[in-house]
Amino acid sequence: MDRQVSLTTTEMFSFVNPWIRYFLFFFSFLFWVFSLLIVAIGVYAKVQKATDAVRDTFVIDPAVILIVVGVVMFFITFCGCIGALRENIRLLKIFSFSLTLVFLTQMVIAILGFFYSDQTRVTLGKFVKKAIVHYRDDLDLQNLMDYIQKEFKCCGWSNYTDWSWNLYFNCTPSNPSNERCAVPFSCCTPLPGETVINTMCGFGVQTQNHLDATKSIYPVGCADRAVIWIESHLLLVGALTLGLALPQIAGIVLSQILISEIQEEIGSVM
Repeated sequence: MDRQVSLTTTEMFSFVNPWIRYFLFFFSFLFWVFSLLIVAIGVYAKVQKATDAVRDTFVIDPAVILIVVGVVMFFITFCGCIGALRENIRLLKIFSFSLTLVFLTQMVIAILGFFYSDQTRVTLGKFVKKAIVHYRDDLDLQNLMDYIQKEFKCCGWSNYTDWSWNLYFNCTPSNPSNERCAVPFSCCTPLPGETVINTMCGFGVQTQNHLDATKSIYPVGCADRAVIWIESHLLLVGALTLGLALPQIAGIVLSQILISEIQEEIGSVM
């Protein structure tokens, strides 16, 4: 009788902690669902504007960025979900390795951006120039840039004359566009009591000197405004960074613990 109880107890014992296993599963499942939502939004946005798509805007297309981020998240979290649920070491290792790779990539980008701020600014400037050039070609891109300029109270990358990069706002005398030498309405400072947006408020601004132009539009470029915003919101930036890093670190640590426990379980059986 005692021998039977002993065998039953041994058979019921497991090295795998169910709390860690199911916490990792629900943790991965939550982000897996979130990744599906991101992909769905990206695909919907891409399909809605399929007829207006421009090949050269592919890299800066917000819809494409959402799809890519969502697909990567889906792959990683799927491995975490199934790996934890089925106690599959291979999937858990893929999950852990992928998360570690993503985390280290973010760390390298952040460190390089901090120590090579000038080169980072030049690189971002090229990206923003491309976005300005295709401002009228992609509605999502246009809305995103308008939102950034209105929220950060800035105009262009370095200053308002950057909008001359755009075909419609180009300030050369040969440009036949009605918007020649203008800037988007999102550059304009709102008037007190204004209820209707004046979309023509930026017309002819590029022909004005800096002092006159700043009477009607935001005087600071978005590059300088971003630096000012970061310096004045260091606590928020730190909290966002920590909020982004902690789930990744938690996923890496939990998956490694679970892998170790599963291997110990296999070793005890053999």
